[in-house]
Amino acid sequence: MSELPQPCDDIRDLSLRAQEARGMLRVITCGSAGSGKSTLIERLAYEANGRLESRLGAMSANVAPPFAGASPHSAQRTGDQEAISPRSAERREARLGEGRLEDTAGIDDSATDLSHRFFATDRRQFIVADAPGEERHTRNTATGASTASLALVLIDARQGMQAQTRRHSVLCGLLGIRHVVVVVSQMERVAYSRARYEEIVAAYREFADQLITSDIHFLPVSARAGDNIAGTCQATMPWFEGPSLLDLLETVEGPSDIALSSLRFPVQYVNSPNLHFRGYCGTLAGGSLAVGQGVRVEPSGQRSRIARIVTDNGDLEKAEAGQSITLTLADDIAVGRGDVLVPGQCDVTSCTAFTADVIWLHEQAMAVGQEYELKAGGRHVVGRVTRIIYEIDIDTMTRQAADRLLPNGIGRCQVEVAEPLLLDSYSLSPQTGNFILIDRQTHLTLGGGMVVDTLSAGNIVWHEMAVNKRRRAERHRQKPSIVWFTGLSGSGKSSVANALERQLFGMGYSTYLLDGDNLRHGLCRDLGFGAADRRENIRRVGEVARLMVDAGLITLVSFISPFRDDRRLVRGMVEPDEFIEVYVNTPLAICEQRDPKGLYRRARAGDIKEFTGISSPYEAPLQAEAEIDTSVYDLEENVSQLIAALRRYRVI
Repeated sequence: MSELPQPCDDIRDLSLRAQEARGMLRVITCGSAGSGKSTLIERLAYEANGRLESRLGAMSANVAPPFAGASPHSAQRTGDQEAISPRSAERREARLGEGRLEDTAGIDDSATDLSHRFFATDRRQFIVADAPGEERHTRNTATGASTASLALVLIDARQGMQAQTRRHSVLCGLLGIRHVVVVVSQMERVAYSRARYEEIVAAYREFADQLITSDIHFLPVSARAGDNIAGTCQATMPWFEGPSLLDLLETVEGPSDIALSSLRFPVQYVNSPNLHFRGYCGTLAGGSLAVGQGVRVEPSGQRSRIARIVTDNGDLEKAEAGQSITLTLADDIAVGRGDVLVPGQCDVTSCTAFTADVIWLHEQAMAVGQEYELKAGGRHVVGRVTRIIYEIDIDTMTRQAADRLLPNGIGRCQVEVAEPLLLDSYSLSPQTGNFILIDRQTHLTLGGGMVVDTLSAGNIVWHEMAVNKRRRAERHRQKPSIVWFTGLSGSGKSSVANALERQLFGMGYSTYLLDGDNLRHGLCRDLGFGAADRRENIRRVGEVARLMVDAGLITLVSFISPFRDDRRLVRGMVEPDEFIEVYVNTPLAICEQRDPKGLYRRARAGDIKEFTGISSPYEAPLQAEAEIDTSVYDLEENVSQLIAALRRYRVI
């Protein structure tokens, strides 16, 4: 493997200033095989060198352009002449840093190797990982994405959306990538057709409504010709008014903000060269550390204080998240590899049970209840998946019931471990929120996971009850479900839900109705109407509804619930076929005309802030199981429609 060339002093100085100005940006490129990832990476590197050249006045002799005969920012092409393939150019690869998602145990080199490309402009430095596009190399994408802050999702303009496009996008979202740039590549192959580009964008937008990632950009490019890579191209795509790809990469927000502010220091290595020194080495994953600060060791619970913070450049008084340091403690206590230092006074504790999004990578399917070796940070414990809450169908983005995960399957699971682990939600702290599952006999890595939530008490486990939901459902002769009514205030949700329950009860079914206003008097009386409180309000109601479903009841819930993410949260609490969303699609004008509580009048007068439909948005369901309009049909007809829907979904 060839080494990166040593830059001249001017380029080194400029690169250091770039890193200080915008920070290092790690990028993962993903897409189906043949979508042009490698060509795009080489073109980006070449154009970036061109920008450095324009700043320095002369290209460093150490950097050889892979696109012979082309000039940076050029939009010219020479007929059908092919540019020199970047694969035939010199490949400068470097293994740069370890992935956040553990990826090394038991995987051969051919399966884990990722090609990395380093380059810089005068504004920023970049490390770009090129992951293979084949489905069997999904693990490579997961490994590369676990360290990236931005994903370039390539879609071949000729082929359009592919299954791997969906799979890679879902993986990037699960692995916490905030920024996605959808690159419609090889536009020259479709004669730079605006219609074809807009068709692909529309298809991806429809799919992206169901993704975790919210910051999505779209770009049409031709990597071979350099169109829209470093500059806009009026000659070929005058209809595109957005920034070039390199401009976007230079200006997008970097990974400067670390979400977890609380101290997390996973011990990676115990350094004890002699009797006079015992240091604990690692990277500060969250928060900060100062000499004299009190700390607690998890999972043992022992306490001490920081005596020294040691680095290659001397001792520090304080360290911040992201720094690699060695700590010494004031007390002689037992601390080993895999332990985690947390603040001395905090409520975080280790757990033995948690929920996680699992990516299964091995040819042999994952079985519920089977014991695996679970590696989190530096700790190895026995673990097992006790339940698959749901599996994600990549093609339809629906959640479906499953009792195992097949190769490249993605599912939300409940996991138990034999020994306590200090884990955080992956969205808050990737370093302390990931793990891998290893075969206990062959030591092959079978899958990886991202923690969603933990049970805070140290020894809480999930108990299987003798009388379970299935047996209760059999007693009631019905399928327990949540029937969730959503719509504007005054749309008629509560009236229809009340009438539906009356009808179901008269038919002999066991039901319960949860109404938003009623719960505000009790369970949620401590909550206000700000964004955080409204989300917590929905979460609490969802948990209550989930318990009632477990009790075997058909649970009707009437809430405005204006945001799709909140409703999606509740849908994920039960089995995929146990959530029936009813969109009460009564027009705003009718709701405002009814105004049964006088709320619209007060909102129009400015007395109520953040009122849904007036000063706060309502996000209508995209694929509700049922939709009614109380301004068109009377109460009896709406109830009849819903009874038909419940039969269609086999609730009754």
